Amino acid sequence: MKFKIKSAVMPLFVLNIVFFILQLALGRNFTNSFMLISSDIVSRPWIMLTYMFLHGNFYHLLLNMYVLLIFGAFLEQRIGTKRFLFIYFLSGIAAAFLSSFFYVRSLGASGAIAGILGVLIILMPELQILFFFVVPMPLWIFGIIYVLIETFGNFVPSSIGHIAHLFGLIYGLHLKKQKRKFYKKFSSKKHLEADDIEEYLRTGRI
Repeated sequence: MKFKIKSAVMPLFVLNIVFFILQLALGRNFTNSFMLISSDIVSRPWIMLTYMFLHGNFYHLLLNMYVLLIFGAFLEQRIGTKRFLFIYFLSGIAAAFLSSFFYVRSLGASGAIAGILGVLIILMPELQILFFFVVPMPLWIFGIIYVLIETFGNFVPSSIGHIAHLFGLIYGLHLKKQKRKFYKKFSSKKHLEADDIEEYLRTGRI
């Protein structure tokens, strides 16, 4: 019997919550064992993966999980679970490697999530969102604001790796060249009927 993953977002969400509970229960030693430490990348390369499931505090976790549940679920529905996981982990690992040149230590799912956001901006730039639940704007404008916040955030003392966020987002934008490949999943039809368009707008699938 073949095992098939129906959704990746919820397992990732649960893993992040479990790791955060373990951080609270086991303390600093647990966090230090799995966080990204630049000098240990060669001897312990797996920390470029495990650091993605750790967070500095509850608000750090809350923000990342909110974006994962909202934007991650939306993207996964449109490009499929395998492509979603590929983008998520490759963005996170790329962010870990590149940010290791700037930070001694870092942790968080932000690099991976920024990669997801970058891909979604390319695929659906006009998607309407509510910034801070109040201000309506298309996703591409939100992306610009996000980049500005992350850029100027580097000048403010913080435990959050803003450069890791930017590297994840830049990788997502790099996938612009593959935009057509992502769209191929939506339909094999050459011509769409009115019912097809309505179904896509309603469910994201054709």
